[in-house]
Amino acid sequence: MLIGTAQITLYAPWVHSLKEKRMVVNSILAKVQNQFHLSAAEVDCQDIHQTIVIGIACVAGTAALADSVIDHAVNFIESNTEAEITEVLKEIR
Repeated sequence: MLIGTAQITLYAPWVHSLKEKRMVVNSILAKVQNQFHLSAAEVDCQDIHQTIVIGIACVAGTAALADSVIDHAVNFIESNTEAEITEVLKEIR
C-alpha cells in the first residue's frame, strides 16, 4: 500500500477577503473530492487572502497509480479554477 500526497499552492489575485477565499477553497475541495474520492483540505496560509494551499492524499497499490491520480487531480484543479497554480509538491510513500 502506498500513499500519494500533494501540496498545491495557488494564487488568486482577485480575492480580497477571507470570505471570498473560503468560497473559492470550498468549491475546489468539493469538486476534487467528488471527482477523485481523495482526501483534500486547506493546509496552510489560512490567513493570507490571495494564497491558497491545498493538500490532497490518496491510497494506491502502486506508485504509478498514486502518481497518476495526483497528476489528474492537479490538472483538474488547474482547469476548474481561475487561480494560478504556483507550486506543486508531490510525494509518494
